[in-house]
Amino acid sequence: MLETLGIPNIWVGVSLALALAFVLAFEFINGFHDTANAVATVIYTKAMSPYRAVMLSGLFNFLGVLLGGVGVAYTIVHLLPVELLINVDSGRGLAMVFSLLAAAIAWNLGTWYLGIPASSSHTLIGAILGVGMTNALLNDLSVAQGVNWQKALDVILSLILSPLAGFLVAGIILTGLKRWRPVSRMHAVPRVHATPEMRADRKPRKKPPFWNRLVLVLSAIAVSFVHGSNDGQKGVGLIMLVLIGFVPAHYVLNLQASPYQIVRTRDAVMHMQHFYQRSQDELGHAAPAQTPADAAPMPYYCEIARTEETIRNLMQNLKGIERYTELDAAKRVQVRRDLLCLDDMARQVGKLPGLDPQEKADLDRLRKDLTAATEYAPVWVILAIAMALGLGTIVGWRRVVYTVGERIGKQGMTYAQGMSAQITAALAIGAANLYSLPVSTTHVLSSGVAGAMVANRSGLHGGTVKAILIAWVLTFPVAMLLAAALFWLMTRAA
Repeated sequence: MLETLGIPNIWVGVSLALALAFVLAFEFINGFHDTANAVATVIYTKAMSPYRAVMLSGLFNFLGVLLGGVGVAYTIVHLLPVELLINVDSGRGLAMVFSLLAAAIAWNLGTWYLGIPASSSHTLIGAILGVGMTNALLNDLSVAQGVNWQKALDVILSLILSPLAGFLVAGIILTGLKRWRPVSRMHAVPRVHATPEMRADRKPRKKPPFWNRLVLVLSAIAVSFVHGSNDGQKGVGLIMLVLIGFVPAHYVLNLQASPYQIVRTRDAVMHMQHFYQRSQDELGHAAPAQTPADAAPMPYYCEIARTEETIRNLMQNLKGIERYTELDAAKRVQVRRDLLCLDDMARQVGKLPGLDPQEKADLDRLRKDLTAATEYAPVWVILAIAMALGLGTIVGWRRVVYTVGERIGKQGMTYAQGMSAQITAALAIGAANLYSLPVSTTHVLSSGVAGAMVANRSGLHGGTVKAILIAWVLTFPVAMLLAAALFWLMTRAA
């Protein structure tokens, strides 16, 4: 039974089950840690009952993961240096997965217990950076080679700028709602700017007016969907790392790839050969060898000097095949390594200062064909992550809902403030998904609430805002240090 799944013995099977449980636990915690923000405003404003809100949010988180693709998943994965990715089936690669997951879970549980809206995205990315830099130090490499810093910079900027944009945009929307003052026939105070307590004083029922309620519910659904399609993909990428580490024969390549897709990959390899030959001199000066003579041994390294050899190996292994199942297990592993190395070379070619913009655009298209066989996820992986995230949404939401609804501003949240924050979060996260950039639902929504409070001159609760900012500042370094320490201990113990 185990052999048919590519698992050599019972101990590998137990380790695989444990690793998958870690990833699913991370996504489950992400569900009640981050997704509580998606339902915080709709629950606090009483637009929906808590039970209905979390069930609906869980459903749309599930759909978001299912329909969101894998772009964000592999943006996260490729923060790691290519050497760890091509050697993920080694002991060091597995230590990487366990250490970053353990660090992320520990910090997420701690901040959730305290009711602080901290970011799972920041936590996971900080852990990845910690593992990458520790791996560089263990191999006597520079820290610059320990992480894909170009992609890391894009991700970090996205995580920093998105809350600032959320603060400003939510404030602008709230200001617009204040200028547009629909007044009820019975009351001189605009109902959209009422709080749930004010509404209860005026009417026997506590629900918001119909149009306010409709916007709150629809925007909460939108936030849940885009959260699933952004945060859920991080778990998809982590599960793929685990599967490649434990059962590489089945998951290093997309065995469901069609003959047409394989032809496109083969053509991309040929075109990359032309790019390399035209840029060989520039690359030789710009990219030093990555394998120092006294480096700790790893099974495989990528080097610019071996690019022609890599291309020859790929062309030989891909020649005449219509399905990756025609390759034996060892050749599948080699094809994956060669494709990742060639993609890494393409990334370096793309950074050459004199590269024509049209050639750079062509190179980006070729890279998509090169990675089509390695950047994928089986349907069952997506379903598992979707279920974990959706179920996690249904539990543990109370702490964060209370913080977002009552403890960010000095006054309770009005319907207009809730709508402004949720609309802003849905737009910001949806835009990030288009560019395959990870963002923090927690920080975008919390900053949106803060921006709406400031625009309404409600004032901010200094203690809560201070706690959120401290968590925001500490998440990166704490996650990095935790993951780095765990990775160092695991590699030393191996």
